[in-house]
Parts: sequence; structure tokens; C-alpha cells
Amino acid sequence: MTGPYGVGIGWRPEIAGFVAELPGLRFVEVVAESVASTGPLPVGLTRLRERGVTVVPHGVRLSLGGAEPVDPARVAHLAAVAQRVDAPLVSEHIAFVRAGGLEAGHLLPLPRSREAVDAVCANVARAQAELPVPIALEPIAALFDWPDDELDEADFLTEIVDRTGALLLLDVANVHANARNRGTDPLALLDRLPLDRVGYVHVAGGAERGGFYHDTHTHPVPPEVLELVGALCARRRPPALLLERDGGYPPAAELRAELDALAAASGFPAVT
Repeated sequence: MTGPYGVGIGWRPEIAGFVAELPGLRFVEVVAESVASTGPLPVGLTRLRERGVTVVPHGVRLSLGGAEPVDPARVAHLAAVAQRVDAPLVSEHIAFVRAGGLEAGHLLPLPRSREAVDAVCANVARAQAELPVPIALEPIAALFDWPDDELDEADFLTEIVDRTGALLLLDVANVHANARNRGTDPLALLDRLPLDRVGYVHVAGGAERGGFYHDTHTHPVPPEVLELVGALCARRRPPALLLERDGGYPPAAELRAELDALAAASGFPAVT
């Protein structure tokens, strides 16, 4: 996205009323697969568009990291949703969700191999050929690394965005989760990523279970993630930061406090 959009929030039907009342809101993200390619848009999204709020479709089913070519129908749906909401860009994940004709129902991590880079780049190129707007690619949180990794995360991601020309959707909560679970330094990763290619940033909460930190999107954003937001913005502030919440919705006052904390950590104006 061009220009500073500031702090946004993921639009979900369960919190549509709350989102509609945020006076300073300039952008939201919607799960692309939750929006039909024809027929009326959800009323809440229509009203936000009438207010001039930017809507970004976020896909979860393209399987850009799969060995098989992306499904043209899924790409066409993402393209249609982008046009319907007049989006400046769309986003998807560097992950796979299906293999051998089977749907996993989850975002699964790729081995950081040359072969995986080639597969991602080929599928991104196929998607870009049909999409009316740029695409931002999001690395996912992963509980394990594949044994045949050939690249570290920074090199893997940089090569993908360099070869495809895509933007990067950096999820700071995923950076925190991966560093915590792998025993690595999240700041060292930030220092090696192409921050000038970040289209926008996700921020979400998580929880510790079974010795692992899980990026749940149903818990409050922890202080460590807010500190990472500040560290990122000190290096290069992205055009926009988005609070993700996919369940366990707290009272409105708590959601407003989370948005205020994200604004304070990033230096963007409050939207509440």
C-alpha cells in the first residue's frame, strides 16, 4: 500500500459493529474466501467502503507453496474480490494447504529449499498474471523446521520477493513465535529482511502450550510482540499495521486498548 494507512483491524462479522464505530480507521483486512465473488457484499464492508476505508482481501486457500499449480478458480475468486472492494493489493501465505488432491485445512510450512523457492515463485507468477493488483506474501508461524532446509528464513524470503517482485506481509507475531520456538533472535531476522518491501504488517496474540508458543489470534497481544513492533518501526515503519483477532473476542474496551497499544508502539495515530 502506498502512503501511511496507520493502524487497522481484521474485519470479521462478529466484531463488525465495533469496527464500524472506530472513528480514525483507514483500512481493514477481510478473509477473501469469506466474500462471495457475486451478489451483495456484507453490509458492514459496504458501509466501510462508503466511508473511504480501504479493504484488503487476505487469501488462505491458494496454496502458493504447493508442488501443484495454483487452482485457477481460486485465483479468479481472489481477483474478483479485489475488484469488488476496490483493493489496492491482496495478500496470501507462503505455505501449502493441499497436496496430492487432499486439502489440509491448515497453513503448512515449506522446507526452505531451492525447490520450494522455485515452486512458490512459479505459483506467485501464475497468480500475478490474473490478479488486478499487487500481492503481498506472508510467512507463517511454524512449530518445526524441515530437515532438508537449505536456506535460512531471511534468505528464503528475500529470494522469493526479489524473484517475484511481490510485497512482503510481515507478521510480527509470527516472527516472535518462530524465534521463541526455534531459540533464535527475532531482531536478527528483522535486520536481514527487505523491510522496504513490506506492504503491511500483522500483529496478533498467542499463548504458550506444551513448551511451544502458538500464534492463536484469540489471545491478547503480548508485550514482547508490541516491543517487536517498536523495534520494526525504529528500523523502517511500514505503511500499515493490522490487529488480527479470529475468535475469543473480548469486550470492546479491551479491543480498543489493544488498538491503542499498537498505535503507541508504532507511532501511528490512534484509531479509537
